[in-house]
Amino acid sequence: MSASAPPASEPAVLFEREGAIAILTLNRPDNRNSMTPELLDGFAARVAEVRALPDVRCVVLAARGNSFSAGADFRSQIQREDTGAGLTPAERSFAMYTAFLSLLEVEVPVVAALSGHAVGGGFGLALVCDIRVASETAKYGANFTRLGLHPGMAISYLLPRLVGVPRAAELLFTGRLFDGREGAGMGLFSRAVAPAEVLPAAMALARDIAANAPIAVRLTKRSLYKGLQWDVRGAAWQEAFAQAATVDSADAREGIEALLAKRSPVFSGR
Repeated sequence: MSASAPPASEPAVLFEREGAIAILTLNRPDNRNSMTPELLDGFAARVAEVRALPDVRCVVLAARGNSFSAGADFRSQIQREDTGAGLTPAERSFAMYTAFLSLLEVEVPVVAALSGHAVGGGFGLALVCDIRVASETAKYGANFTRLGLHPGMAISYLLPRLVGVPRAAELLFTGRLFDGREGAGMGLFSRAVAPAEVLPAAMALARDIAANAPIAVRLTKRSLYKGLQWDVRGAAWQEAFAQAATVDSADAREGIEALLAKRSPVFSGR
């Protein structure tokens, strides 16, 4: 996929159909598909559009550019703005993730084509998909603690359930990034392939799913997560309180400043 900036008139999230497969594509490569209000609002609208189509049997989530999503745009905002609704800090943190969390309401399987880097909230978006195809060379992970922040979007809930507690603890506490090969080895990704092969591999999976009986597939997805007592949205709400508590800390200011200045942070514990 090209990393060149799309025309300003193009939507922030594209929607295409291939038969019974809906393809959603994050379309702000010039900003690494970061969580700007424009992209988040566009994503929520596209998900609602897909959910209203009874003949869709599978969804593929892709992105243009070198980043699937870099998460929050730290040059603008890490919480949604309070537009006069009197939101608490925790509600503002949670509001950053509600658009991406709407993907949980999609009844058909969702396959993530992670052809580029997925970090922070963008990594969380990958985790709420049902199946993930990664790039061998792209970087993935939850780098929140390296920024002085608590994770959001239920990442601290999802990651241990997907890769096990010891490995999740290492990744969350260190905040380190890992490539697609390592992620596939830990079972986080169904497979890791060359960057150019990610979308074709994801589409092949989607076609296999879409060829099956649609009622059976929808009910199987429902049973799978009900059996796991999956409560991603509830976990994200609980995380929002801890994340909001760290947003205003001196360590968070230092972590974000260091990130933007491309230097190592020096945390004070305040």
